Amino acid sequence: MTRKRAPDSRQVVLTIAGSDSGGGAGIQADLKTIGACGGFGTSAVTSVTAQHTRGVESTHVLPPGEVEAQIDAVFED
Repeated sequence: MTRKRAPDSRQVVLTIAGSDSGGGAGIQADLKTIGACGGFGTSAVTSVTAQHTRGVESTHVLPPGEVEAQIDAVFED
């Protein structure tokens, strides 16, 4: 499937980080910050965590090839 690019003059920013299920850190926090600074956030997820305000319950690291594929996809757009 092809996606038609929407006109957007914002600076594109790529964050490469883990995903925080609690939303207070990692990609979720990075994307909020990028948006608040006027940028257009894109991401490559390196790991998935199950966490909350009291700590991290579990983590799963993605294979390097999966991370690389995400980065390639962002740069191809």
